[in-house]
Amino acid sequence: MKKMKMAAATALLFTGLAAAPAMAAAEEAQDFTTRTYNTIEISSEVLASSQLFKYDSGFTFDYPDAVRGIFVTGHSAGGARFDSLIDLVSTTDLNAMVIDVKEDFGYLTFLPEEGSTVDEYGIGQPYIKDPQAMMERLEEEEIYPIARVVVFKDSALAKRKPEWSFLDGGAVWENRRKESFVNPYLKEVWDYNVEIAVEAAKLGFKEIQFDYVRFPEGFENRADKLQYSKGEYDGEDDVQSRVSAVTDFVAYAREQLKPYDVEVSVDIFGYSATLPEAPGIGQNFSKISENVDVISSMIYPSHWTSYFGIAKPDLEPYKLVAEYSKVENAKLAELENPPVSRPWLQDFTASYLGSGNYLRYGKAEVEAQIKALNDNGIDEFLLWNAGNTYSPGVDYTP
Repeated sequence: MKKMKMAAATALLFTGLAAAPAMAAAEEAQDFTTRTYNTIEISSEVLASSQLFKYDSGFTFDYPDAVRGIFVTGHSAGGARFDSLIDLVSTTDLNAMVIDVKEDFGYLTFLPEEGSTVDEYGIGQPYIKDPQAMMERLEEEEIYPIARVVVFKDSALAKRKPEWSFLDGGAVWENRRKESFVNPYLKEVWDYNVEIAVEAAKLGFKEIQFDYVRFPEGFENRADKLQYSKGEYDGEDDVQSRVSAVTDFVAYAREQLKPYDVEVSVDIFGYSATLPEAPGIGQNFSKISENVDVISSMIYPSHWTSYFGIAKPDLEPYKLVAEYSKVENAKLAELENPPVSRPWLQDFTASYLGSGNYLRYGKAEVEAQIKALNDNGIDEFLLWNAGNTYSPGVDYTP
């Protein structure tokens, strides 16, 4: 058992300043140019950087030599499968887990503390019954913990707060998979997701990974048919306002999370790096990359159609990943402070592509993707399998 897990009220570590004055200064920084406490003059710019204090969850996790991780659902993290996944990571060169904190339907995978603002809408589920015990196990096994927070795809919140969503004839709009999105234009939606990210940081996660940081696919084709607010972006060009809203959320979230000493990462469509931007969904690879510590492009070979001169990408995992890596490397090289590249790789079989269009993915196909990254100077990766059943016998450092 950890010797102590500090409560939020006592877990802020202050550097050279008394806690109460520093907090007061931070709250008033927007209204005053400078504040002086304990004879130290503090500029509003310094206060805004949130470097005066850091939250301490009581857990210690070191960033690995290079993150090599797997995706873990809330059900797996809170169930019997967790032991086998821990064993997989502990007995191989894997070293990290991306664990669902807010999953694809918008539900929290644990029950937040009673009275917590994030539980106002009753979206907590007891998939992970004892989050602290889970974190203790990860710390004991030296497994780097990453919290996945699905942002704008959120059926649960859309149903509870229709005014924060997209309406179609007065009802909450659903895509063909019966999923709903909340509105990326709205600051209320931003704050809601940041609050969830803060809860994850308080639990001890060392990185917040935001997923579905975008408008619904094909939104540009229905933007004029749905009813929704553009908030502060009202009056702006539709295409660029979407890009601005998505980028601004990422920058805002990263700033708000600074006191919690966590890395911030974003999942993004792989094809976004091959285009100036994907304006329909609001993703601009370069602009998002400028505002994160880690960028995780989803480059599963099965998700591409005749790209990079490859007629059937799922059949050529090495070539697809290698060709993508070259494009991404060039794009990141244009940035002054590029983030770490940590792509999502495929560890599942895409039989839905039909006979002759897919391979049965296993050891060889996973290793081919990893090698393609390594051959192009990319050392970090994450493996996706929705059911958390990963290929046996893989050499994760080929």
